[in-house]
Amino acid sequence: MTLCGPEIIGADPVRPKWQIVRGDTAKLRIEFLENDEETYYDINNWDFVSTAYDFRGDILDELKVLVYDGYVDIVASSDLTEAWGNGYISVTAELMFDLEVTIDDGTVWTPVIGTIMVLGDVSGTL
Repeated sequence: MTLCGPEIIGADPVRPKWQIVRGDTAKLRIEFLENDEETYYDINNWDFVSTAYDFRGDILDELKVLVYDGYVDIVASSDLTEAWGNGYISVTAELMFDLEVTIDDGTVWTPVIGTIMVLGDVSGTL
């Protein structure tokens, strides 16, 4: 998933649907690009937080954010996803998630607000 840079602060956030199999580790890459859509922004001094929210249990889970040169990976570890939903139905849970950025000038920006669709694990041990 690619985003343009912070000059679009205040614009509608990207709203991805992220599909994760319950009990699996999953990763979603978010790229921050200059207007030429090829050059990465320098995000080394930005702080990132990502959280998933399960409204059925009123639970917040912090997702790991790995920062690279111009992009981040949001990671949902298997120990988190195994608790998301239950049963052998096709979609065991639906959670909201976001990515919040504090830019080095102190500006807070939420470029991503999406939905995690947790798919049932049929052959696993859950």
